[in-house]
Amino acid sequence: MAKVISIKVNFFGVYSEIVVYLWSIMDKLDRILQIDLPPGQSAFLWGPRKTGKTTFLRQNFPNSLVFDFLQTDLFLAFSGKPSLLREQLAAASEEQLSHPIILDEVQKVPRVLDEVHWLIENRGLSFILCGSSARKLKRGQANLLGGRAWRFEMFPFVTDELENYALLDVLNKGMIPSHYLQVDAKRSLKAYVQDYLKEEIFAEGLVRNLPAFSRFFESMTYSHGEMTNFLNISRDCGIDSKTVKEYYQILVDTLMGIFIHPFKKRQTRQVITRSPKFYLFDTGVAGIITKRSILEEKGELFGKAFEHFIILELIGYRSYREKDFDIEFWRTKSGLEVDFILGNGKMAIEVKGTNQINLKDLRPIRLFRDEFHPKEAVVVCNESVERMVDNIRIVPYRVFLKRLWANEYDL
Repeated sequence: MAKVISIKVNFFGVYSEIVVYLWSIMDKLDRILQIDLPPGQSAFLWGPRKTGKTTFLRQNFPNSLVFDFLQTDLFLAFSGKPSLLREQLAAASEEQLSHPIILDEVQKVPRVLDEVHWLIENRGLSFILCGSSARKLKRGQANLLGGRAWRFEMFPFVTDELENYALLDVLNKGMIPSHYLQVDAKRSLKAYVQDYLKEEIFAEGLVRNLPAFSRFFESMTYSHGEMTNFLNISRDCGIDSKTVKEYYQILVDTLMGIFIHPFKKRQTRQVITRSPKFYLFDTGVAGIITKRSILEEKGELFGKAFEHFIILELIGYRSYREKDFDIEFWRTKSGLEVDFILGNGKMAIEVKGTNQINLKDLRPIRLFRDEFHPKEAVVVCNESVERMVDNIRIVPYRVFLKRLWANEYDL
């Protein structure tokens, strides 16, 4: 896809504006996601806006017929008459129908899924149904094809897709492709959040009271990455706690974030087992919402963003590598905490933004190790050299991520 920019050029003292077409660097970047469909198999591809779903599909399915419901005329026509899909495909050639048919932004036209279902059952056609949210489909009791379509998910960039990356860029700009590739992404990040509230929430009718949701959205940021207290948030934004939980579910359903729940293998009175943590899907989006700017690799803000970065890598790895392990956290009422417990206690990960781990930093993970005996106990940090302390592996984050994506951990 060509990107158009205008440049002012000085010709003998006279400035003239010329238009230059640049091929998007996105078209040259390989994504980890793989969608290999046997004949007749269909799939859903979900992912937040601007994560690169459309570019990915264009690159990997260049011969597919595409129906893009972001196009107003197509949206209006199919909303009024979903059977247009069946009629138009009846006129398509066998060669065209031998490739998966792509319906982009399918959540905008839920009724078209009945036609998709019929075409799968009666014509044996294959579809890739792409969108940024399944909430409207679920709420409207749309036909989700009853298991006839596999589910895939596209995330922002992960480190295994980049040859080189600067940590502060990742934490400040995030990994949404168009933002990460910009020199200064602040304006684009602000616009992204505004567009989400306007297009994904208000335009799709997901909430009736947009001002209340906006207040919740701002209040939610103060507990981002911390244990969620629904009652406190409800007091802050003047809505009941039930509505707060519904608003969080909207964020989950629109792929803006994920809950991480407490580890509950063995419950004791000294361990917190109810309050989950919520993480947004991108460090840059979280930074804009929380008004966070990180200038150096140290301090509390850096530590929180660094933890956020690691959990997003774990989530992306789990999805792209088609793993089934749980991601949880463990915290005692006295405040000792291990950030991530993977695979029902198989692996414990503590994340520290510091470049010097001391014995005090190891106390929580040592306590968890002694009680639950994980196969791996790892501290991911900003140190430069790997070392072992009391059978706890202290690993530089780049080494940890390289091993993770190389499937070197038993997960």
